[in-house]
Amino acid sequence: MNAIVLAILVMVSLSLARVSVVFALIVATLVGGLYAGMPVNAILDSFNDGLGNGATVALAYAVLGAFAVALSRSGITEVMANRAIARFQVDNSGSSRRMVTYTLLAALLAAAVSSQNLIPVHIAFIPVLVPPLLKLMNHLELDRRLVACVITFGITAPYMLLPVGFGAIFLNDILLTNLNESGAEFGLEVTRGMVPMAMVIPIGGMALGLAVAVLFSYRKGRNYQDRDLAKGDETPAEAAQHLKGWQKAVLAIALVGTVAVQLYTGSMVLGGIFGFALLSLSGVFRWHEQDGIFTEGMRMMALVGFIMITAAGFASVMQASGEVEALVSSSTEIIGDNKGLAALIMLLVGLFITMGIGSSFSTIPIIASLYVPLALNFGFSPLATVALVGTAAALGDAGSPASDSTLGPTAGLNADGQHDHIWDSVVPTFLHYNIPLIAFGWVAAMML
Repeated sequence: MNAIVLAILVMVSLSLARVSVVFALIVATLVGGLYAGMPVNAILDSFNDGLGNGATVALAYAVLGAFAVALSRSGITEVMANRAIARFQVDNSGSSRRMVTYTLLAALLAAAVSSQNLIPVHIAFIPVLVPPLLKLMNHLELDRRLVACVITFGITAPYMLLPVGFGAIFLNDILLTNLNESGAEFGLEVTRGMVPMAMVIPIGGMALGLAVAVLFSYRKGRNYQDRDLAKGDETPAEAAQHLKGWQKAVLAIALVGTVAVQLYTGSMVLGGIFGFALLSLSGVFRWHEQDGIFTEGMRMMALVGFIMITAAGFASVMQASGEVEALVSSSTEIIGDNKGLAALIMLLVGLFITMGIGSSFSTIPIIASLYVPLALNFGFSPLATVALVGTAAALGDAGSPASDSTLGPTAGLNADGQHDHIWDSVVPTFLHYNIPLIAFGWVAAMML
């Protein structure tokens, strides 16, 4: 068995058994590295070298978590939730409740899509936007697994299909560039217009998965408890009673300013710090509480942060093992001359590679260099080659325990400790997106 396959199986098995994802990643790293013949010192060196790649995002999430807790402590989220509950009578069953549910899901989807192109903040919006909505979701009995599916679709499908924002980086700067570089000696020439065209069918599979999640899988309600995100001298409900008009204006400025600072500086950390500092100065909570609130917010995001850091170390070891090339070459031995089997094997191998690394942006250079010669050798057209490489890379983002696209929704939905990363984010997104991606990616490769 290939070391990467073994490591992924160990990680997934331990995670599904409700072992901590951080622990599962560390064990999988050791198992995969040792099985690949790496000395323990080499495994540790590669692991430590990779840790820094996840540290920046982890720190950013911790700061944004502190900002989210400060918003909750101010009482503004309590005001907004109670008004929505009373205005739309969400505690009563009927068409009004369904309308609010679908409106909320549509708003979250729009925010997620916009975060990839219109306001390219990527996953930074989740820990700020989602936690304040949890109380409203609770009264709607909205299944958070569905919310995770909606957000994951919104932050993955746009960059795989639309060449703007992060999509311009993924489709043009990374996918297109690596395809042409890897295929230059084989006469492959891919144009910009071909890339999104090749990805239409695979993304159609994701859209079908989203429809199944909304209309069938998670249509029934699920009960959650109302829990305060912040504790202090007052509860959020008590703070809401004496929230002044000018303080509400400051809260609005803090929200807009957090996004503006991030876009201007390119730093999620500075954006979160700006928002938190503005709330501290507004007097929406007592000055001596700010240290406790900041610490509580960072603690809320600690699990997601440590998973991001550990996953970066895991990916570093898997790449250093040299087993990626071995996995591809060993897979070609069982294909023979079967073109359909070749497409399926390439997608499945891409799934294992990207499940560990967790980022399609990082795996494109690896996959393109290996897949382009293989695809052209089997007679796949340029469009089919684009679909194979693009889909294989995207599989990790759509349903990996180590992906931003699953960790992001977990960070927001688990703010009150009622959303499990593996069973409530990873498993639902894997079932509704990875399986359709493989099926529709295969269809695209065979049709184009």
